[in-house]
Amino acid sequence: MPRILTYNVHRCVGVDRRLDVARVAQVIARLRPDIVALQELDVGRARTGGVDQAHEIARRLEMAVHFHAALKVEEELYGDAILTTLPEQLVQAGPLPGYPRIQSLEPRGALWVQVEIEGRLVQIINTHLGLVPREQQIQARWIAGPKWLDHPERVGPTILLGDFNATASSLVHRTLTDRLQPARSLSPHKSPTSTFPSTLPVLRIDHLFVSEEIRVQDVFAPFNSLTRIASDHLPLVMDFELV
Repeated sequence: MPRILTYNVHRCVGVDRRLDVARVAQVIARLRPDIVALQELDVGRARTGGVDQAHEIARRLEMAVHFHAALKVEEELYGDAILTTLPEQLVQAGPLPGYPRIQSLEPRGALWVQVEIEGRLVQIINTHLGLVPREQQIQARWIAGPKWLDHPERVGPTILLGDFNATASSLVHRTLTDRLQPARSLSPHKSPTSTFPSTLPVLRIDHLFVSEEIRVQDVFAPFNSLTRIASDHLPLVMDFELV
């Protein structure tokens, strides 16, 4: 049964303020996923020792990786990635619109990779929305529109996942569930799915949304001595089948 997870890794700096790429890779390795969506990765940034975190985590997990830089400062990059052990192909990556009234907001992006599972092509879209509600709503509508979920190549089994910085009661969530189903509500198990903050998870702001070709078997946020310290978010994991 395939397993996918989304994980905001907080540039691999844990709640103990320790920079530890290997620890983040260990969290993921223990969960044995086939597909991984990561947010808040540093690539070549001085603040985290110049490491290419996307490729270093992929190397440790023996996975292929596609990285999209939402933020570029000369040679320093910051953004999101999709890693997988499955046959894969990048479809597209690009920026999300901001909120014009606030020019200083951090740039955001999305990344779309197609993977092959049991001979079928599955569309994986990873994103990380902004912090301002109006900004999030603009970005959610953009993802729901013709550039992403309404894109002519977005056909068949689809999983949209990431850090949406918005709860299930938000307009953002309602916008996306007009197009895809929230995985948590489809799971036959009611496992804990709150992911933030990792030390005492009370908020569900990381989400998975799926098309009707995805049968959800379980969605859960593993809470243990390693996950609660490696990042300020817990990973969110989904086991699924294709129908």
